[in-house]
Parts: sequence; C-alpha cells; structure tokens
Amino acid sequence: MTDRELLTLAAKAAGFHYHGHRIGRDYENCYVSTTGDTDDWFVWSPLTDDGDALRLAVQLRLSIEFDDWSDGETVIITYGINIQAENIVTTDPYATTRRAIVRAAAEVGRGMK
Repeated sequence: MTDRELLTLAAKAAGFHYHGHRIGRDYENCYVSTTGDTDDWFVWSPLTDDGDALRLAVQLRLSIEFDDWSDGETVIITYGINIQAENIVTTDPYATTRRAIVRAAAEVGRGMK
C-alpha cells in the first residue's frame, strides 16, 4: 500500500475528510478537514509528525507495544482484536512507530463503510 493510500484510509478512520496529497522534494503533506469544507483544510502528517501520530493513536484507542525479539525490537499496534500492524524498528524507532500507527489506522479505515 502506498503512503497516499495509507493516509487516505487513516484519515477516514480518524473521521477526517481527505482533500489531497502533495509530495515535494523534502516534504509530504496530506490535507484534511473535519467539516468537509475545502476552505477549512489543514495539514495532517502522522507519518512524519509525532504529535499527529499520537493524536491518531489516542483517537482510535490503539494499543502500542514494544517487543524485544532476538532480531531487533518490534512495534506492535493493535486495534480491537482483529487489527494488528507490526514494524521492525530500524535506525529510527519514532518513524517506525508512526508508520505502524498509520498502518493500523488504515486497516480500521478500510473496514469502514
């Protein structure tokens, strides 16, 4: 799944209206609103912004667990009993955790009508 698809589905799970996505040389932005009004949008970047990712995790009541396996630390994000996203921590544990949160939120969004 592309980052754009992840963000679109995660925005849906968070109750946001998705208004577009822009990727530049040094940035990647997703534009959303709470009202559906295109004049009321704001930048939402849970893949790159710790605050946006934490707010998403809290809003969806995601469970975050860190598991130290022999081959490296793993971030496990759980929603309910059926949805789980897992990422192996590499050089940036914050980026890995943000991506796991967005992946779990995208699965929640995928299950919504």
